[in-house]
Amino acid sequence: MMDNSKRNIVIVGGGIIGCTTSYYLTRHPSFNPALHTVTVLEAAPGIAPGASGKAGGLLALWAYPSSLVPLSYRLHAELAAEHNGVERWGYRKLGCGSFEAVVSRQKMKALKATAAGDANGDKAWEKLPKQNSNAKDLLEPGSLPLDLDWVDRDIIDNWSEMGMPGSTETAQVHPFHFTTAIADLAKQGGASIHTNAKVTAIKSSKTSVQRVEYLDRETGEARTIEDVTDVVVAAGPWTGRILPRSKIEGLRAHSIVYEAEISPYAVFTDISLPSDFVPEHRAKMGQKRRHKGRVDPEIYARPFGEAYACGEPDTLIPLPDTADAVEYDEAQCDDLVSYISTISPVLASAPIKAKQACYLPRHMRFGQESGPLIGRTSVDGIWVAAGHTCWGIQNGPGTGKLMAEYLFDGEAKSANIDNLDPRKFKV
Repeated sequence: MMDNSKRNIVIVGGGIIGCTTSYYLTRHPSFNPALHTVTVLEAAPGIAPGASGKAGGLLALWAYPSSLVPLSYRLHAELAAEHNGVERWGYRKLGCGSFEAVVSRQKMKALKATAAGDANGDKAWEKLPKQNSNAKDLLEPGSLPLDLDWVDRDIIDNWSEMGMPGSTETAQVHPFHFTTAIADLAKQGGASIHTNAKVTAIKSSKTSVQRVEYLDRETGEARTIEDVTDVVVAAGPWTGRILPRSKIEGLRAHSIVYEAEISPYAVFTDISLPSDFVPEHRAKMGQKRRHKGRVDPEIYARPFGEAYACGEPDTLIPLPDTADAVEYDEAQCDDLVSYISTISPVLASAPIKAKQACYLPRHMRFGQESGPLIGRTSVDGIWVAAGHTCWGIQNGPGTGKLMAEYLFDGEAKSANIDNLDPRKFKV
């Protein structure tokens, strides 16, 4: 279906969902730059300032929601093939599995990481929502791969691997390079991207959208885009600020980035530490270990000489106004460094490139996390594409392609995502 009417499309958010939506809009057969305008507004000073730039970049056929994942996983491979993604954003397949590790007092002494004093923390480690129960059921017991040589094999047990072709394949991109490359390709295709553009209002009648108001943070001027036909709110955790009925909020997660060239594996750990172990930075502050019992940081080898690790989420600091104002807790990042050093001598000696935090966008209903919202809202011309939690990078291409189909074809053709319809949630 060719769309010969004028369309003035504004996308709110310059993360992976906003960038892939703009990319696929400009690649749609109906797109005509003489008739169609695509404008991305990002509140921060640059593209991918939040989770899209600070994620692990894991791609997985075992991700969720199942209605979206296969399409998006396939599109990642197609994008990499078309645009040299191997070199531009590090697209590659990688091994993925989980293991248990028991770190003894003798091992801790050898690592010179034992601190004096009573060190029983009172907080249980909280898992990130990366693996749901269905994904865990896909793990197959096996032997630790020989080339997974950056962990201490002597203390590791119960290795299980995602290894079933067609169902548990895992791949990877560098999220910042991927998002910024897709943004550049969207601009080459005819999209306009404005940073430091904080949307303050979407004005609409009961039947249609009219204009978008935003603050130019560089000049302090209030600006308006008039005669808007469509607004796609893809603002990640800030979506709930713009569309309160979306019930999308942020969950802060910390991560660290090492400078390290290691074999390509994504590893989900389960580490048992001595009860009297206190990380050195906590001991220096006169504190106990923050977590009791076991801890399970996730570690991903990354392209371009990096390794990435992330820890538990927290709700200690509310979502700030913009992504460039996100704060991280250095002590929480150092907890990650300390825990990982007990199982990986290689990473224990590797330089730290970054300590950071971002907010995962969660669609919450009745206290429970629900799937992302993708599609039209109850107001004609206002669309939403947000709430992807840990899987925004994985599901970005599929979301972008489907949003382009919604806008130009009137329906999602590449996948059936009726279960993600925002109107089902009265948005």
